[in-house]
Amino acid sequence: MKIEEIINANFQDAKHKALINIRYTNNWMLQKQNEIVGAYDLSMPQFNILRILRGAKSALNVNTMKERMLEKSPNTTRLLDKLVEKSFVKRCACQEDRRVLWIEITAEGLSVLQKIDDQAILLFPFTENITTDEAEQLSTILDKLRG
Repeated sequence: MKIEEIINANFQDAKHKALINIRYTNNWMLQKQNEIVGAYDLSMPQFNILRILRGAKSALNVNTMKERMLEKSPNTTRLLDKLVEKSFVKRCACQEDRRVLWIEITAEGLSVLQKIDDQAILLFPFTENITTDEAEQLSTILDKLRG
């Protein structure tokens, strides 16, 4: 369905329409993602941390993790506390510098990510609506928007 039909609006020009479409689509995607991760008692920032740790394939210090987060959060310590409580991550002390804390994903964390991945493929098949070439074009355009 086209954006002008969804929100019943007229746009100033094609660039205005594209901007509104990006914002609407972002909110739509966030809502779908929140539904999926919420079923596992996770927030999107918590999911993001788990995803970063899985991708790193080794423990990361908190500062490195903060740099890699899609949505920057001033509450990273609180997010980590909740993930530790759920046994999805564990903290490891740095032998060289006691001020540095390493965070590592646990088997339980990897397991919940796999369940989310499996569910997301079923519930969020929007990527099937575009070709690989279209996905590349979209990424190129979004990169260009950010300058």
